[in-house]
Formats: sequence, structure tokens, C-alpha cells
Amino acid sequence: MSEKIPVTVLTGYLGAGKTTLLNRILTEDHGKKFAVIVNEFGETGIDGDLVVGADEEVFEMNNGCICCTVRGDLIRILDGLMKRKGKFDAIIVETTGLADPAPVAQTFFVDQDVGDATKLDAVVTVTDAKWLTERLKDAPEAKNQIAFADVIIINKVDLVSAEELAEVEAAIRAINPYAKLHKTTRCDLPIDQLLDRNAFDLDRILDIEPDFLESGHHHHHSDEVRSMSFTIPGDVDPDKFMPWINDISQAQGPNILRSKGILAFKDEPRRFVFQGVHMILDGDLQRDWKADETRNSRLVFIGRDLDESELRKGFLACAA
Repeated sequence: MSEKIPVTVLTGYLGAGKTTLLNRILTEDHGKKFAVIVNEFGETGIDGDLVVGADEEVFEMNNGCICCTVRGDLIRILDGLMKRKGKFDAIIVETTGLADPAPVAQTFFVDQDVGDATKLDAVVTVTDAKWLTERLKDAPEAKNQIAFADVIIINKVDLVSAEELAEVEAAIRAINPYAKLHKTTRCDLPIDQLLDRNAFDLDRILDIEPDFLESGHHHHHSDEVRSMSFTIPGDVDPDKFMPWINDISQAQGPNILRSKGILAFKDEPRRFVFQGVHMILDGDLQRDWKADETRNSRLVFIGRDLDESELRKGFLACAA
């Protein structure tokens, strides 16, 4: 029997640090090759561009959310990957921040071909030390992601006090007392703590959710969480954009779960990449625009009760 290819499912609520962790896995010197399947909730897929790394395979599923299209789309991509066996050592599936990981994990048990060729190695959930307590009150998906995890990373521990960190840990343990816990800043931990864990334990999952293997598993996104994306065909004036994005983040931060963008700044050869969680923004100039790339500026917001027309108007006013 040929060796099954291990699959790690990387999940975690919006902005917890999944892309940071994925970039770390792809760029560290471990001698392994990964096939990566990324997915983002929204019309404009940006995550494929944020995945850095040399010759990694990046597949973007952009027809909605991975948890809703998981059967057809994921199975099709995995089938394609199996035809290129030997080109990579393992597969990483990064789910959208709004995904319940259950249907993703189910695929590896419910689909015969996928189950024969691959094994689910672990569900790794990244949580945000600063915002998790809030998310557990208003986002059922955040609870599911913790409940399903084999390995949990409490990320951004530098942003909270020792008391707050203890509260976050207690909240996680109340939902999932079994997972391996790591506390990190910028998801900095040894890769062998995440991969080749052989940690996915179906018996434990069946304890939590007895109907896990029934294919008719339904779930709903909370309707008020929406994604919106805007594009400026060309450059943005940083002197207009920076004050605007800062003002929006301060004024509407609690409602903005996630913001991210790849922007062309006037007279700047490099791409400006930024991401935000609530009021916290982080961005820098990254690689040069390639000769065959169209310089345009894209922005995505995911949040609750956001005024789409106001955001669009504000962003378009930043055009150079």
C-alpha cells in the first residue's frame, strides 16, 4: 500500500494569523515541499497573493466559502494533486476565517478516493489572544474551530496581559481540553509542532459531534457578517489612503473583523500589502510589481453593519 499523503487543515477566525503561519511554513528551511490550497470568503481573492514562497503550488477556491463548496471543489483539487504525487510531501488546506472546519475534515472520511490517497494529519486552529473572548460571544464558528482543533495556537500574546492570557486559555480549555496549546507572537513556533502530528482523532470528533460522518451536515453563516471588495484601476495616493484607512479603523473598528489590501502607491515600485483586525493595522512594502502585472489597488473588508457605499466612496477618493 502506497504511503498516504498527510493533510493539515489550517483554520482560525478572521485575522488570527493564518496567513502569517502559512508564510512561515512555506519559507522556513525544512527541506519539505507543500501543496497549498487557500480559500477566502469574498469576491476578490487576495490570500493567494499573500502566500509567499518559491515554487509552492497555490490553489485558490474563490466560488464562495470552502465549507459550502467543499465536496466538489476540494475533491476536484485533491484529485488533481494526486496525479502529481511525488512532487510534494504534504498538503495544507487553509480554510476561510468563517469556515466551520467540520465539513472540510469530513471530506477526508466521506470521499473514498480522497480517503485512500490522503490522511488528515491534524486540524490546526490559530486564535487571536486579544479578540478571542469577544468572538466566542458572537461567532459560533470560532467555537467550532476550537472544538475541532488538534493543535491550537494562541497568537498575538504580546498584545495582552498575563491575566487576559490566562482567561483566554481557560475559555479555550472549557471548549477543548484535549488539544495541544502553543502561545506565540507572529505564529513563531517550530514547524514540527504542527506537521506530522498524526493527531487527528476521529473518536474524539465523534464524541463532540455524533453526526459528523453524516453527509447531510448543514450549517449557516451568521448573515450579518459580509465581505466587500473594491478595486482602483491604478495607483493610490498614500497621503490620502493612510489617514482614511486609519480613521475608518478607529471609527468602525469593532465592526470590521478583517481588512486587507494590496495597493499600488504613486511613484513606488513595490506593492504595499496591509492587513487589519478591528482597529489594529499592519502593513509594509513588499516585492516589486512585476512587468506583466497590472498595477491596481485592491481592498477587502469583512465585517458587520458596514456601509458599503460609504467605504467605496472613501476608497475611490484615495485614487492618485
